[in-house]
Amino acid sequence: MTEISFPSPTTLAIPAFVALVALEWWAVKTHRATGRYTTIDSITSMTMGIGNVVSGVLLGFISWAVLDFAWGLRVTELPNNWWSVLAAFLVYDFVYYWKHRLMHRSRWFWANHVVHHSSTHYNLTTALRQPWTGELTGLVILGAPMCLIGWHPAVVIFVGGLNLLYQFWIHTEAIGRMPRWFEYIFNTPSHHRVHHARNPRYLDANYAGTLIIWDRMFGSFIPELDEDRPDYGLVKNLESHNPIWVSFHEYVAIGRDFARDGLKPQRWIARLTMPPGWSPDGDHNDSAAIRAAWLAEHPDALGTPGFPIPKNKTDGDMIHGET
Repeated sequence: MTEISFPSPTTLAIPAFVALVALEWWAVKTHRATGRYTTIDSITSMTMGIGNVVSGVLLGFISWAVLDFAWGLRVTELPNNWWSVLAAFLVYDFVYYWKHRLMHRSRWFWANHVVHHSSTHYNLTTALRQPWTGELTGLVILGAPMCLIGWHPAVVIFVGGLNLLYQFWIHTEAIGRMPRWFEYIFNTPSHHRVHHARNPRYLDANYAGTLIIWDRMFGSFIPELDEDRPDYGLVKNLESHNPIWVSFHEYVAIGRDFARDGLKPQRWIARLTMPPGWSPDGDHNDSAAIRAAWLAEHPDALGTPGFPIPKNKTDGDMIHGET
């Protein structure tokens, strides 16, 4: 295989991450910027980030092996020049949208991703609150077609790092809204605040990495409303800042559900593949049920962002999108 190497964007950016966190923390504490910081929450987030780097070093060979296998089956070989890397970045951003959406729609993938949503604060340290089990989820398979098309695995990993690097700056309350044209095309702090919110209106929205146009195209975009400010965290927030528990609590919950089910593999599969909050007895507490219950108490919200009027009266699930 042709030897190709790229630097790790996120590793190179670590000094900038630290400096920007310190700057935002100071600005918030001195009331020069909007936001919230608590020492224990921020330490937890940064510890999760360090653990993510360590797990990536120890387990990164898994993703490389999958991409390398796909590369061996490539139908062509794309050049490693600027336009090819730019094209790879755009294609990966599209792939990331679907990866991210799947993380919220399947409990198996959510068990890993829930870590990133577990903080009740929203600041630059939240961007560093990353999971430790990502290499074990199998989501890398969604990126394998890029290698089949002809991008080298090193290119795919590189543009994935650039995508993650872009997302760092959007984890802040210190920036309100960007210019209108920018808000229409790119993911921004305003759009991503919605994604991290647990308000019923905002659940499972704005999955974009870099380009918010994917959410606009596929009906998952919801704008941030001044009259419904984001409340951050999980539907049921953790009462712990222990990094071990933050990392593995959902896996423990899945194991407990399996134990209650007994030896019923078909039910176990359903629990893993259905959205978080799904229950085999029909008593669901998933995002659709939460939105429906909230709307029943606030019927005047029908027709507003997050609660569009169903296209037909048989639609049971509230769809996302602007109205």
